[in-house]
Amino acid sequence: MQMIYNSPNYCIVEFPAQVGSFALKTGGYEIVAKNLQRELFIDGAMAEQFRENVQKLIELQPTTDEIDDFLGQFDSLMTHPVVLH
Repeated sequence: MQMIYNSPNYCIVEFPAQVGSFALKTGGYEIVAKNLQRELFIDGAMAEQFRENVQKLIELQPTTDEIDDFLGQFDSLMTHPVVLH
């Protein structure tokens, strides 16, 4: 896993595909909304679409605020509370 984005509001961790793992056969992304203290894990087709949209966004050389605005569209899907171990 690799942290690919970290701002005061959001953090994204990328999980690479893992051969032999049903859960991570295509890889995925964990998106954490720090202010909501909630997270979302996406994989499969949704992760592929997310990857494509992020690549298009990066080409525009966005500001941190613009990236956070993009990630804000996932806030309503974040149902898992962030729990520290």
